Amino acid sequence: MKKLIIATSNKNKKHEIKNILKGMNIKVVLPEDIGEELPMVLENGSTFRQNAIKKSVTISGFFSALVLADDSGLEVNHLDGKPGVRSARFARAKATDEENNTKLLTLMKNVPAQKRGASFVCSMALSDNGFLIKAVEGRCAGKLEFEKKGDNGFGYDPLFRPVGSTKTFAEMTPASKNKISHRAKALQKMKEVLEAYMKEGKE
Repeated sequence: MKKLIIATSNKNKKHEIKNILKGMNIKVVLPEDIGEELPMVLENGSTFRQNAIKKSVTISGFFSALVLADDSGLEVNHLDGKPGVRSARFARAKATDEENNTKLLTLMKNVPAQKRGASFVCSMALSDNGFLIKAVEGRCAGKLEFEKKGDNGFGYDPLFRPVGSTKTFAEMTPASKNKISHRAKALQKMKEVLEAYMKEGKE
């Protein structure tokens, strides 16, 4: 069975991805299962896609396995797409979720409800032996709340309410979120890529 390494140190992302990929004929491997640290990759791209591809291609050159990498974050319309690729370090380098959420709420303090549109974006890249197979993207549109709501999820989940829902991501169960999230949408596309790639006899 072909191995698929999930190239992220974010524990929430790792388990979210692993849960969504359940049932596939592939062995999903988390970094802690490998027995050695993944190579550090500087995420200095100007887009989520660039960062995901760089991580996936670079790390896949070190292991005899497929490597799936993602880069994701929040784009706020009123802030011209920020925090964007700097979502995890919006307040400062190695910022906590609390710090990032506080900064975002401060910047959006006087912005009315009709101008609080935002989208979560997830770019994913799949590579094998140092070569890119394909990159895909998933988006989830919604609005920012005026205060944090919910205790589930991570990142900006307590502030983000997707279109058509009365709950923020943090108020949803993981199973409910995984049906509509940006990461779920990207993974559905990536599942098709994986299935096609393995069907070609590359497994």
